[in-house]
Amino acid sequence: MKALAAISLMVASLSAQPGVFPPWSKGTNNPALDKGYEFQVPDIDNVPDLHGNPNQALLVLFVGGNQFMVMPGLMRAFESEHPELRGRIFYETLPPGILSKQIASNGTITLGNFTLQVQADVYEAGLNGVQELEKAQIVGPPVSYATNDLEIMVRQGNPLKIHSLSDLGGDGVRLSMPNPDWEGVARQIKMSMEKVGGAALVDKVMKQKVKDGSTFLTQIHHRQTPMRILNGQSDAGVTWASEVTFQEQIGNPVAGVIIPAGQNTNATYGAAMLKNAPHRDAATAWLSFLSSEPAQQAYAAYGFKPVKSK
Repeated sequence: MKALAAISLMVASLSAQPGVFPPWSKGTNNPALDKGYEFQVPDIDNVPDLHGNPNQALLVLFVGGNQFMVMPGLMRAFESEHPELRGRIFYETLPPGILSKQIASNGTITLGNFTLQVQADVYEAGLNGVQELEKAQIVGPPVSYATNDLEIMVRQGNPLKIHSLSDLGGDGVRLSMPNPDWEGVARQIKMSMEKVGGAALVDKVMKQKVKDGSTFLTQIHHRQTPMRILNGQSDAGVTWASEVTFQEQIGNPVAGVIIPAGQNTNATYGAAMLKNAPHRDAATAWLSFLSSEPAQQAYAAYGFKPVKSK
């Protein structure tokens, strides 16, 4: 009983720490100039994936969620080149599958009691996902601008000694994994697990352990994985390497386990203008900017890599 009480106290203590819950940016991810009255209660009233003011925005970006940490640097660099857009950019960093559903719903999405309708100018996600929208004639031709690798996120010190993807199949390992229904990264993770342990490892991690409750499938996106690790709810999870880098940079007690190149599955990111984009000139400028040196430096700061020339 004393041990259980100690664990409960530890979890409660972690939950009370402001660094556990997003948004972790302390306001730096909000490009709006006039923020009015600022109100936020961690894990109760906060909206970590909507950035800026959609009212009279001159550029609206729908960006795959795992790029959220790069956006403040991108905004600063882009607005310095385009001062006419300063404070007039709105962007979302929800999972790509949810963003595509919002696009299909005429730009409308509901979060709790809040309904927002905003027409996107640019959609950014895994290149395969963007190409699917191109085939459906929803977006124009995509541009590729960055790549990323997978990494295993664990608690600082790696107390369970997780050293490879095969270790995730252990019965005593509690996992937080992206939901395949709306997170493109789940496809890359599946491919990597198959390289290591075949279909048996995929079945164990994504089916058997889901069924017995030891694998948690994220409902939003894999930003939940560090939250669950910090709260003591999960022991590990597979994320993009950039997310481990970000959490380490802001001082949260997590660590990364490198997945060897032969077992890793790389992703390429693509961006495209929507066919019905309201702000076509600004969208064109943004797409061009993504391959610029300032943009590439912003991505490199979190471990993203450039697209290799063919």
